[in-house]
Amino acid sequence: MKFLFDTADKYLKQFDWKDLALVKFCLFAMGIICGMQIKDKYKKPATIGALMIFLATYIPLMADFLPMLKNEFHKVKFNRETSIEIQ
Repeated sequence: MKFLFDTADKYLKQFDWKDLALVKFCLFAMGIICGMQIKDKYKKPATIGALMIFLATYIPLMADFLPMLKNEFHKVKFNRETSIEIQ
């Protein structure tokens, strides 16, 4: 099992945002397919569970990403104002 996780880590290091977008679309499509199979009486609990998982994963991701985005935005804004190339 460790071999699989190590290989997955190695593979993910070469990912860019486009690869991640493809994975997200793939998982989204799989979620829709699975959701269509749920019987009506189980849809509300499944929706609540999915919402809880979404919030539990989305909030930490955005908590990491938004400060970085803000920092990058300030770098670009500073670069435009001073004409200094920032790398």
